[in-house]
Amino acid sequence: MSSIMTNSSALAALATLRSIDQNLERTQSAISSGYRVDTAKDNAAYWSIATTMRSDNKALSTVQDALGLASAKTDTAYSGLNTAINIVSEIKAKLVAAREPGVDRDKVNKELAELKNQLTSVSQSASFSGENWLYNDSTAAVGTKEMVGSFTRGSNGSVSVQTVDFDASKSVLVDTKNANRGLLTVGVTVTQPSGTTTTTATYYLINPNATTTATGTEVKISSATTDDSLEGMIMAVDSTLKSMTDAAATLGAVNSRIDLQNNFVKSLSDVIDKGVGRLVDADMNEESTRLKALQTQQQLGIQALSIANSNSQNILALFR
Repeated sequence: MSSIMTNSSALAALATLRSIDQNLERTQSAISSGYRVDTAKDNAAYWSIATTMRSDNKALSTVQDALGLASAKTDTAYSGLNTAINIVSEIKAKLVAAREPGVDRDKVNKELAELKNQLTSVSQSASFSGENWLYNDSTAAVGTKEMVGSFTRGSNGSVSVQTVDFDASKSVLVDTKNANRGLLTVGVTVTQPSGTTTTTATYYLINPNATTTATGTEVKISSATTDDSLEGMIMAVDSTLKSMTDAAATLGAVNSRIDLQNNFVKSLSDVIDKGVGRLVDADMNEESTRLKALQTQQQLGIQALSIANSNSQNILALFR
């Protein structure tokens, strides 16, 4: 039946053209934005996952910055500690040289004094971003240092921040408030020779004039220093050197862990980017092919609608 009130063919052609236009709009949007899932209406599930993972990736980017800062702090402390170890080794060598008969021990002591001043200078200089793990001039002890190491999301959706910890109290070389808290200022008790027997004695390398002083005798010599006392000082310096080496080894291990974690976070961030891309990125080859097809369909739809609308004009010819 032909009707001039209801053109079924035109309505069908118009519906088809609308569908083609909608698909064409989505395809053009995907090509212009580069995303096949750009908003929640495109695919709510994928959009939600992508949005959450992008947010987590931003947090991981911040973690990378924090790890860079942590690496700089540990590098600074390790560099200072390693330099201090070399200086203490030099002090031990000077003391061994002073044990040789005929050596002017007063002159050797002048060298020792300068080396000890250099130790204090190195400790004070090993500071980064306002933090110094080798020198403490506060009444409070240097505690455990926390450095942001990772950001994780649990299976239940909860998030947490993990830290890399280092007990900086074990790396402090000089403490100006409590000498017993510094590796170079604390007294070290040794068993030194005393004639044909032995006796205990306590020595420390640096006197920081702290409020709480260390027990024992400062490592310094003169022409009056006995061979037994000199050997005791060598033992004390060697013990201090071992403690410093242990602290440097621990600090180096922490630094290595930070580097490994930093590399892992970078790799994880790249993997998340790839995963999000697989969910929401548009395949430009596919979209361009679809665009050509839809443009052709659109042209055909317009022609079909034109033909359907012309049917009403053909009916008028019957009444002429």
